[in-house]
Amino acid sequence: MRYNQLMKTACIDVGLKRIGVAISLDGKIVLPQDAILRKNRNQAARDVRDVLHAWEIEKLVVGLPKDGSGSEEMERRIKHFVSLLALDDIDVSYQDEQGSSFEAKEMTRGQFRHKKDGKIDSIAAKIILERYLDRI
Repeated sequence: MRYNQLMKTACIDVGLKRIGVAISLDGKIVLPQDAILRKNRNQAARDVRDVLHAWEIEKLVVGLPKDGSGSEEMERRIKHFVSLLALDDIDVSYQDEQGSSFEAKEMTRGQFRHKKDGKIDSIAAKIILERYLDRI
């Protein structure tokens, strides 16, 4: 599938406790969504699928850690999680997520208390998706 700017695109930043979510409906503006709190991987996969179908997403970008300690194990876990999504109708691409969580925390310093509600995770997903869109 060839990517075009008007393709509805989502990004997930998969963590062990939360999954950050961001969407772009026009290939330009990226909006963070409510993060998905992970109780177990099947529930999390179902919740991600629900978001993707609700927004009629055509392409999913998944943040992958590169060049970090333990990045190979996290990459394996993330790719396994993506396989649980069973996305036959949605094209999947991977994007380096290095530094996105740190950047999200820096961007939002003083704007809200950094709780474990997933706001930072979804802002990190927004950063990852913006990087992807800038690259294509």
